[in-house]
Amino acid sequence: MWRDLKAMAEKARAKGIAPLFGAGRAADFSVQANGLLLDYSKTTIDAQARAALIALSEARGVFQRREAMFTGAPINETEGRAVLHTALRTLSGGSIMVDGKDVMPGVMETLARMKSFAGMVRSGAYRGAGGAFTDVINIGIGGSHLGPEMAVRALAPYADGPRCHFVSNVDGADIADTLARLDPARTLILVASKTFTTTETMTNAATAFRWLEDAVDTPGAQFVALSCEADKAAEWGIDASRVFGFEDWVGGRYSIWGPIGLSLMIAIGADGFTDFLRGAEAMDTHFRTAPPTENMPLMLALVGLWHSHACGHATRAVLPYDQRLGRLPAYLQQLEMESNGKSVAMDGRSLAYPSGPVVWGEPGTNGQHAFYQLIHQGTAVIPCEFLVAARGHEDDLAHHHELLVANCLAQSEALMRGRDLETARALMREAGYRGAELERQARHRVFPGARPSTTLIFDMMSPYRLGQIIALYEHRVFVEGVILGVNSFDQWGVELGKELAKALQPVLDGTAPLNGKDGSTRQLITFVQSNRG
Repeated sequence: MWRDLKAMAEKARAKGIAPLFGAGRAADFSVQANGLLLDYSKTTIDAQARAALIALSEARGVFQRREAMFTGAPINETEGRAVLHTALRTLSGGSIMVDGKDVMPGVMETLARMKSFAGMVRSGAYRGAGGAFTDVINIGIGGSHLGPEMAVRALAPYADGPRCHFVSNVDGADIADTLARLDPARTLILVASKTFTTTETMTNAATAFRWLEDAVDTPGAQFVALSCEADKAAEWGIDASRVFGFEDWVGGRYSIWGPIGLSLMIAIGADGFTDFLRGAEAMDTHFRTAPPTENMPLMLALVGLWHSHACGHATRAVLPYDQRLGRLPAYLQQLEMESNGKSVAMDGRSLAYPSGPVVWGEPGTNGQHAFYQLIHQGTAVIPCEFLVAARGHEDDLAHHHELLVANCLAQSEALMRGRDLETARALMREAGYRGAELERQARHRVFPGARPSTTLIFDMMSPYRLGQIIALYEHRVFVEGVILGVNSFDQWGVELGKELAKALQPVLDGTAPLNGKDGSTRQLITFVQSNRG
């Protein structure tokens, strides 16, 4: 499967990228979808490679698997579950059946309850002991933290509700620093844990509860449970009307569309949240109906697989030229690496090829003064994925945005074009260098070029656009997972460390013996115990 693609990639590497640009390449190697433009023309993919990639997706059953997902089949086979985060944003009506039951009435009922509660919080009809809520803390971890934190930050221009804060790390500094600057009598706490047992989340929630308990008479009244466990929530004094559950067919990193998105709804309002869902639904429809070369999630996935598996590039840089998308790389890092970071195929056999790439990034232009040196002149080729809006929200600072966009477009052009040695020599000659020093200085100014990138561009960030973009990347991960033959919807890799941590805690506090541990772990535990004061 990959042998032919690798041979194509090697030929394409020798050819480069700039020579591919003839009349019509940019348009032919781009996809548009409801106001988004994905340009992948600055890659080594040509018509032959694209046809081979599409044939691969067909051979691996991507389109059949896609319909199975949308119609409620249990495609999460290791856990025997459907994968229906898409149902949470299906606003156009219709039925989706799981085990003979239509799940949509429950989805719509929960959404209506969320809208009602968010409206009461925003209006002050539901308030804390000291008056209307001024602040909301979302306590979660993983997808129940990264999703809402990323979205609230991205949509800051639309936020007109209480201020939202996010706590995830079990490190006490996270919760302490957040609580220190807030008024407990006017703070609402959202506890995001499907089981209401997640160690980090419940530890932080208990600390927040004690903080409220010291200041108000009924701390439970200022708590909300984003959980399926109403009985456990009731033990915290959380009334059933403030428990918002979701089904096991919604994975944590895909959960922003439902109750886990309550902080976003409180921040931007029910109408804004509905636009967010509509954007995602539009991308769902596009993904299900667009032909392959015009299908944005499919082509984004195939470009990614070309880079990681055909070309052998081990990492992928996500580079949003938008300060408010600063958490998007971390969000996509979890989405990609927790979904497809597997070594076992769906059938239980070991993978015969690498799984997903390492995903990382930082907003531009900050990254240009940090790691772009490695991207441009380092020995490893790092495919880059740029995101940028044509317009910003700060009309009085339009010149800032113009400079931002210019930098974004210049970076992708520079990565593709590079600078050869003769051009560098001419520049150094003009600067006054001669002889051996000219040659030395010139070599430091050579850029290899032919470094691939994609650019996702849109008019302006909005709830609708953000919904489209997140759904685009979700479906990209789905396609990659199907082609790789892995289950993108389980995450057993997070379990072993949690089990060992639970067993180590009593060893650290001295209530259990230090038995059966390797020499390194014993040494580290001894050091901790001897330095606790």
